[in-house]
Formats: sequence, structure tokens, C-alpha cells
Amino acid sequence: MASVPAAGGQSHGATLADQAYQEITDRLVTLQIRPGEPVHDGRLATDLGLGRTPVREALKRLETERLVVAFPRRGTFATEVQIADLGHISEVRQELEPLAAARAAKRATVADRERLRELLTRVEEESQAAPEPGDVALLRLDMAVHRAVYALTYNPYLEATLVTYDNLATRIWCLFIDRLAGLEQHVHEHGQLLRAVIDGDEAKASAVAAEHVENFERAIRSII
Repeated sequence: MASVPAAGGQSHGATLADQAYQEITDRLVTLQIRPGEPVHDGRLATDLGLGRTPVREALKRLETERLVVAFPRRGTFATEVQIADLGHISEVRQELEPLAAARAAKRATVADRERLRELLTRVEEESQAAPEPGDVALLRLDMAVHRAVYALTYNPYLEATLVTYDNLATRIWCLFIDRLAGLEQHVHEHGQLLRAVIDGDEAKASAVAAEHVENFERAIRSII
């Protein structure tokens, strides 16, 4: 079985296209590349120190994940963030996030659970720091927690689907990150989720994951 991947890290078997995908995804999700902004493969290749071929392969993959869109004779652009999509995204996540959490609680190995304890320590430290609106470190920690749980489902199809939808949800979060309140509760939910998975409590992990998705959508809707 695979182990929990390091947040933002690359596996030993990662290709250059995988590296390009991870780097470009991060820029798109965190809105370093703004919605509607042109995405130039040559410029990205230079910035990332990679050739155009892996960048183009990454962009093709990102188009299937609705993070970029390509137009004939116009080029490639970051997709617009449509708030109307929030309900659709949440509907999918409401079904799959609890499933993934339960599977992770059931299938995680002893070594996996130890790595989750290390991640839990980071979450607890963030909680003590009293996160403020606009805290990008919290955003990256949120992504790391979700991806760790997805990986422990040991179901590559479920994992890939949830990463795609979490990326789309995170882009919406980034639009409003300076205005979102209640981040302490968000961090608290991360801790609850990790503890449930570490303890192998499938029902608790599922319930916490469902509540987390509901609270996310409620927080966004409260300010739009």
C-alpha cells in the first residue's frame, strides 16, 4: 500500500508532466493565475524550468479538470470561477467526502496513521495561531489534509475525482478568503477528521467530513 504523500510533494516516480501539473494546478487553485487570465505554455515552461512538452501535457490534463479552457486560434485561459457551480460541486463532495473519510479510516496502515499524526500536529499548531481571514497557509494545510485522506482510500478513481472537486471548491474559497470568518472552526474540523481516521472510526470520519462540506458551502453563501 502507498503511504500518505507529503503536501505539495512529488512521488519518486513523478514525470516532468506530473511536476508541471502540480505546479500549474497550485497557481490556478490559489488564483496566482487569475480566472480568465491567459495561460502561456512558453512562459510557464520558462518559469518552471521545464520544456514546453510537459507543460502542454499538463494543460491538457487541466482542461479535463475544468481548470483551464482552450479556444482555437485564441489560446488557453484559466477558467472563470462561477459561484453558481458551488451547489453542483458541493452536491458531489457531500456524497464522496464522507465515503473517502470512512474508507481511509478503515484502510490506513500503521505507518499511514503515524504520518497523519504528524499532520495533526501541524493542524493543532495552526489552531493555536488563531488563523486570520486571508491566511494562505491555512489554505495549503486544508488541501494537505484532504489529499492525505483521499490517498488513504487506496482507490485511485475516488482519489482523483475528489482532488478535482476539491480544487474547484478551493478556487471559490480563494475568491472570498479575505472575507471568510470562522476559520478556527475550519481548523477544528480538520483535527476532528484526522483523529477519526487515525482511530479507525469510520462512522465518525464520515460524519465529520459531511459536516465539513456543509459548513464550507454555508460559509461561502453567507457572504455572497
